[in-house]
Amino acid sequence: MKWYEGKIVAGHGVASGRADHCPFPGGSIRTQLPFFLAQGIDLSGYYPGTLNIDMAPYIPHPIHPVFDGTLKWFGDLEEHFLLSRIVLDAHGRQTEGLWYYPDPATKVDHFQPASLVELLLPWVAGLNTGDIVRVGFVDEEQA
Repeated sequence: MKWYEGKIVAGHGVASGRADHCPFPGGSIRTQLPFFLAQGIDLSGYYPGTLNIDMAPYIPHPIHPVFDGTLKWFGDLEEHFLLSRIVLDAHGRQTEGLWYYPDPATKVDHFQPASLVELLLPWVAGLNTGDIVRVGFVDEEQA
């Protein structure tokens, strides 16, 4: 596995529902859970929000997705998503999760820089904005 260093940054607060004006009750991740589950992807073991890591200057690209599909998940809102396996190494602890990648071509709002990855993980205590972490992108041979 190849590791890339990045810094935890604040997100828009839409995935978790923390934004002052979040259009999705409880956040976009909670709203999407049943739609992913209907496609065979159970995200219930993950915190219902994303951990945002800025990998600059590295620009990651999703590899070997465990999910690559389109979901109509909120009214007429239909987006293409890729989910790829990752491992987060933070403060000497490794946690497995998924890179949550809403395709910018179908995303309607709340865009991220190309160097940012949004991670779905179980709750990891002790992480703070500004912390330096490492992300390992899992390829098929490691799965």
